[in-house]
Amino acid sequence: MEERLVRTRRVGGSMACGDRRPQGSGAGVRLGLLGGFALSAGGGPVTVSAGAERLLAFVALCCNGNVPRGLVAGTLWPDVTERCALASLRSALSRLPAAGRAALEIGPAELRLADGVVVDLRDARSLARRILAPGAAPGRDAFGLAAVEDLSADLLPGWYEDWALLEADNWRRLRVHALEALARAFVGADRFPEAVAAAGAAVRADPLRESSQACLIRAHLAEGNPGDALQDVARYERRLRTELGLPAPSHLWSLVARAR
Repeated sequence: MEERLVRTRRVGGSMACGDRRPQGSGAGVRLGLLGGFALSAGGGPVTVSAGAERLLAFVALCCNGNVPRGLVAGTLWPDVTERCALASLRSALSRLPAAGRAALEIGPAELRLADGVVVDLRDARSLARRILAPGAAPGRDAFGLAAVEDLSADLLPGWYEDWALLEADNWRRLRVHALEALARAFVGADRFPEAVAAAGAAVRADPLRESSQACLIRAHLAEGNPGDALQDVARYERRLRTELGLPAPSHLWSLVARAR
């Protein structure tokens, strides 16, 4: 997020002193950012406008906690004047439904997520880091298909603002590394269906990534399915030739050839 934020026009927050910090906490409020935006409260979905979605998502993605109002306004309304951007922010805050306001701590100069708000991306990031931690044993019972599913969703698909795309790329890289680590560990633990699932999720996240393709091929071979491995190499080569004009690396073909 920092690369995008340093380029964002700085907008003063002094005009925003009319809003008051709400009482209470965000307990029972959940923000979903993986696979698409979702807001729920008390276990039920809450519908908000597209502008409110972006406001809540941006604050949730700012990992430093307190987010200056000027930063929020300048990022979400970059093509208008400072006065108009801050007015748009105040208007967006006033139109938030109760669950949306409960998700935020609203101060005169800053915004932050309220204590107790659950964000699925934070949980998924924590999972990925546990898998990648030195000494982790992801091939054992601590992780399974549920972990693969938690790491399989894109961040805010269909959102094309620079700040959203940057965070989506960061999440994709982290989860691909974690999925590859899971696939290798599952193969080592003879948990071949989970290995194929983890490697397949990594390939779907980044179809041109060679290491993910290698994980998937090795998982198929370890399971005793050289035909599936051969199909994967052929499919990978077709994609590489179509998009980059390159053949598949020879060592991937060698893996299949040795198995046959």
